[in-house]
Amino acid sequence: MKTLKQSVKRRRATTNPIERVNRKDDDTFIKEHLCPSTPTWTEWINPKTQDKFTLSLTQAGCLSAEDLDACFKLVEETSRTDYEASTSGWKPSKKLAEMKSPELRYIMVKDITGSVRGFTSLMPTYEEGEPVVYCYEIHLKLELQGTGLGKILMGFLESIAANTPPIEKVMLTCFLSNERALAFYNKLGFEKDEISPEPRKLRFGKEFVPDYVIMSKVVCSR
Repeated sequence: MKTLKQSVKRRRATTNPIERVNRKDDDTFIKEHLCPSTPTWTEWINPKTQDKFTLSLTQAGCLSAEDLDACFKLVEETSRTDYEASTSGWKPSKKLAEMKSPELRYIMVKDITGSVRGFTSLMPTYEEGEPVVYCYEIHLKLELQGTGLGKILMGFLESIAANTPPIEKVMLTCFLSNERALAFYNKLGFEKDEISPEPRKLRFGKEFVPDYVIMSKVVCSR
């Protein structure tokens, strides 16, 4: 027989708004949370080359092994150097396991041949008790950087946050060594979040200096 405490815990879990959102299928999530401003959001043309690309949203568990592998290789291609220079190091098995997290959703960018050329991954979640849309990854092939596509992808995350109460913030983590990414996020209005770690004194005169920053941007609910 369940205790009252167990029943209350179960009711809370059932009514948790973030968990409800994460249980939705992709079509419902797109309609109720991504809320694209145009039905052609799945199409994008590179303004520099006029090449055509498709965009799609899918849960991590629905990614094909081929697409997951392409995303992982893109992370390695664009960010392995930053990971290797950090205190956490480059741990491919751990990164791949994280990329398979069932509550992650991917917005994929593919060319006309179906080859993955970029992606962002996101998750509505709680960060130190605060509901946020967390940007886990955003990576583009070199030829798509500086085309405005990154801004479009981050705009999707902002739209999800704005249409998912009680969320009011998009959050992400960026290596301090990645100056280009920091400039990109700053330009979009992201700022250092209050939960971002600060340098602190340790024993024997040593000092902890973080090699990453947690950034966030407040969005207006719609």
